[in-house]
Amino acid sequence: MTPITVSLKKKEHKTIKELLKYEEPRVIRRCNILNCLHFGYGSSAIATILNVDRRTVTNIATTYLDSGLDSALYDEERSGRPIDFDDRERSRIIAMVCSDPPKGRYRWTLNLIVEEAEKRKLIDGTISREKIRIILQEHDLKPWQEKMWCISKLNNEYIERMEDVLDVYERPYDPKNPVVCLDEKPVPLISDKRDRINPKKSGEILKKDYEYNRNGSVNVFCAVEPKAGNYVNRVTKRRCSSDFAKFIKALVRKYKNANKITVVMDNLSTHKEKSIIDFYGENEGKKLWEKLEVHYTPKHASWLNQAEIAIGMYTRQCLGDGRIGDVENLKVQTKAWNSRTNKKKTKIHWRFTKKKARKSLGYQT
Repeated sequence: MTPITVSLKKKEHKTIKELLKYEEPRVIRRCNILNCLHFGYGSSAIATILNVDRRTVTNIATTYLDSGLDSALYDEERSGRPIDFDDRERSRIIAMVCSDPPKGRYRWTLNLIVEEAEKRKLIDGTISREKIRIILQEHDLKPWQEKMWCISKLNNEYIERMEDVLDVYERPYDPKNPVVCLDEKPVPLISDKRDRINPKKSGEILKKDYEYNRNGSVNVFCAVEPKAGNYVNRVTKRRCSSDFAKFIKALVRKYKNANKITVVMDNLSTHKEKSIIDFYGENEGKKLWEKLEVHYTPKHASWLNQAEIAIGMYTRQCLGDGRIGDVENLKVQTKAWNSRTNKKKTKIHWRFTKKKARKSLGYQT
């Protein structure tokens, strides 16, 4: 068999070097395969060194030579069988799914989407559940899992802010200018009215009473550095400007070696320089704010903030059934979650780009 020759360009070498710092294991493995091929290693040697199949090495090399670096490193989105209706019909369905479901229904389901698409005559003829599933998969929409984001008006301001944030997400990882996404979450303090019954034997389940006590609510600031897998969660009794100022100072202290901290957050009234200056004074407040490079998401676009993903992880893994009880217990549990998650360096791989935004939302600049 003729050896496959791969010659990486200087720019591609630089890209691979950056990807090796933060990408997922599968992409790192493919980067190493291309590096080895570039330096003249044979398929058998690479398969032995990296503990992969020879066919994997051949496939990566062939894909690179045929389609370029991105195709070799990342799998194409699987869209299933071709959809036999036009883009206008597809856009109508996406627009419907991004709106509120009919009265009496809390969330969209595949059956409901099929029913409403035909009822509203969004398509000519009929459509199957599978075709709906493919459309949703292409646009990364899962309306049965959570309420969908909805764009009230796709105007110039919305597009400008959205593309600004997406440009930030496409930057290569730079520890001297980390990209940090910030948001906050109200957490109700709920305790059991009666003690839970712990399992005494193998196979038994934990039993808890359906009644509970409400003990007020608190706020949790959540920040994540997606490409490094760093998480910062802080419990506060309120969600006011002074709490925001304290959290920003803690963030600046955490990234004290950074030249600038790029912060992505929503345009809440407290998320301003004024909050920092009012609490810390003119001199210290301005110094703290100058450490930040702030990018605001558009209105009604919380889905653009990767902190939402981090909040989802925190809610599922730490809060669980929500019966935390009191603020001190919440602080202990949150600190422990931060510690465990940061040890794992769980990164967020954001794949929604400006190109995909223009295609999905149907606009041009």
